[in-house]
Amino acid sequence: MTDLHLPLDRSAGRLATQIAAGVRAAIRSGRLTAGTRLPSSRDLARDLDVSRGVVVTAFEQLIAEGFLVARRGDGTRVAPMARPDDSPHAAAPAPRARPEEPPEADGTTHDLWPGMPDLASFPRERWLAAVRSALRELPHDDLTYPDPAGFRGLRTELAGYLGRVRAANADPDQVVVMNGVAHGLSSVVRALAADGHTSLAIEDPASARQLPMLQAAEIELVRVPVDRHGLDVAALSQTGARAVLVTPAHQYPTGVVLSPERRAQLIAWAREVDGLIIEDDYDAEFRYDRDPVGCLQGIDPERVVLLGSVSKSMAPAMRMGWAVASPKLADRLRTHRALSDLGGPVVEQAAFAHFLASGGYDRHLRLMRRQYRARRDALVEGLRRNVPEVIVHGVSAGVHLYVELPRGCDEDAVAAAAARAGVSVAGAAPMWSAERGPQAAPALVLGYARLSESKLAQATELLGQAVARDARG
Repeated sequence: MTDLHLPLDRSAGRLATQIAAGVRAAIRSGRLTAGTRLPSSRDLARDLDVSRGVVVTAFEQLIAEGFLVARRGDGTRVAPMARPDDSPHAAAPAPRARPEEPPEADGTTHDLWPGMPDLASFPRERWLAAVRSALRELPHDDLTYPDPAGFRGLRTELAGYLGRVRAANADPDQVVVMNGVAHGLSSVVRALAADGHTSLAIEDPASARQLPMLQAAEIELVRVPVDRHGLDVAALSQTGARAVLVTPAHQYPTGVVLSPERRAQLIAWAREVDGLIIEDDYDAEFRYDRDPVGCLQGIDPERVVLLGSVSKSMAPAMRMGWAVASPKLADRLRTHRALSDLGGPVVEQAAFAHFLASGGYDRHLRLMRRQYRARRDALVEGLRRNVPEVIVHGVSAGVHLYVELPRGCDEDAVAAAAARAGVSVAGAAPMWSAERGPQAAPALVLGYARLSESKLAQATELLGQAVARDARG
């Protein structure tokens, strides 16, 4: 089953009509292809936070129009005769930041370190079935040295998935399979340096763990402020940089979503300076209290490289990621892989292609989205109850919160006191530049993916005690 990208305007009413229009547009644009299985009416209603009757009404209308077909035991699918419109948009060729390491702490009982998914929820049985299917179905010839761009079946599935879920303008030939976002990012930055770029703009604050990897490409890093609307594009324009790395769907670490105005300004900036936007889509699958925001790459695929991976959705150990780029840059990334490591492992890529095609990945994401939302709610409620003086940011998406401590708190002291109590937290100070850090409020970045609701409640009690001890001096 698929996951759908269906923004709703609740103030406009007629939600069934909006859902039908969204699915119809997705079919006409080619984002949903013939034979694609849709979520059940119950699952889609839960995801969109509407009544099941609203979704049933929309599906019935689309079935009557011939866009969908429904068969007992097979669910609801896009009709075989449904075809995308022959429009310029449909016919156009398409094509994170890993967190800082937690300190060694033998006594940690409540791990709130950001950037890790719930590894215990890795879908072992479904993944094992996908691997078995790949081994059973792969032709012998596919076990030779692989296409450096990645297994064709996976690139095809990724193009379809990113098109319908992230509104990407994706074509299999513009998808390059990488060993995670870090691999894709370092490869793109090295290509920029080879083209004569001397600087790369990055957000301020940003993940401190990315910095050494970017600096290894021998390119100057220029920090650009982030505010409540996201990256300050006016400040970016003053840097002289012609390439920028952004996390627009859920900025790391503040959790800010790049506003529509800033999105438009950023695209305009790239066109004006003949520049490149590197879009780190590190945890965009997890959204809770807002309609999904499509990726920037879907707006201007020539100016934006979309980087993504399964590190936050499944497990970092899979080392499975992708870059969606313009044809020219995609070809350069393919060549880079050919010259550096001859491409990635085929069996794992074929297994993930099967996992995507069978709907296993969508089902896993649906389950994890519900689970993470419950944990997010538990952490927010625990902070409200036990540390009411803090200000919480970034609640609408992702798997971490940015928590401003009361002015005057010592960030390091609070983190150390929490660690002594068994709670592992990350301070925000290392993520800020030397220029802006002293002006920023002390803050913690808290991940909530790995703890149950009851453990999160306990963690906030201990964290509240740590803050209280710091306030007493």
